[in-house]
Amino acid sequence: QVQLVESGGGLVQAGGSMRLSCTTSRNIFSLDVMGWYRQAPGKQRELVASINNASITNYADSVKGRFAISRDSAKNTVYLQMNSLKLEDTAVYYCHGRVVIMNYWGQGTQVTVSS
Repeated sequence: QVQLVESGGGLVQAGGSMRLSCTTSRNIFSLDVMGWYRQAPGKQRELVASINNASITNYADSVKGRFAISRDSAKNTVYLQMNSLKLEDTAVYYCHGRVVIMNYWGQGTQVTVSS
């Protein structure tokens, strides 16, 4: 079992920045992939960014050049740095981790971008 605990989130103005953190209950390299998903009201959950054990990153087209995913293995933490935030980035952001075929989720953190 893997617990994912998120922090960060809140209210930010458009054009601003915010960083989300996700700390795992086990060694970060024991997870094959970690990443962030988001779900806006009335929409499906979508991948925002991910990073695997080879440090290969993947981003949704809508956030490329604005968001950056990174990890600190000493802290077993993955970060999502979000810059140049837009109104459409408003959503609940979920940390995700996968071990083989098992998927684990954080509780979600609300990010609201205001005009």
